Amino acid sequence: MFGKLFHLGIDALLISAFLAGIKRSTGLTPKLSEVPNKDIRQLLRSYLEVGEYAYDFAVVVFGRSASFERKH
Repeated sequence: MFGKLFHLGIDALLISAFLAGIKRSTGLTPKLSEVPNKDIRQLLRSYLEVGEYAYDFAVVVFGRSASFERKH
């Protein structure tokens, strides 16, 4: 049971980080203004913020790694 919840949590984090990457590279983001319930809208906004944090964290970690290089 705990393993499945952990797996679902990691999957949710990866999807949120993927959406953050799309936002950073294209400017496209989910249209949260279409969500009628303000509590769910705020929950989704927080979910997307966690993905941006995870994306930023991964960029810092990969940027410090000798296994990755920046291509301009």
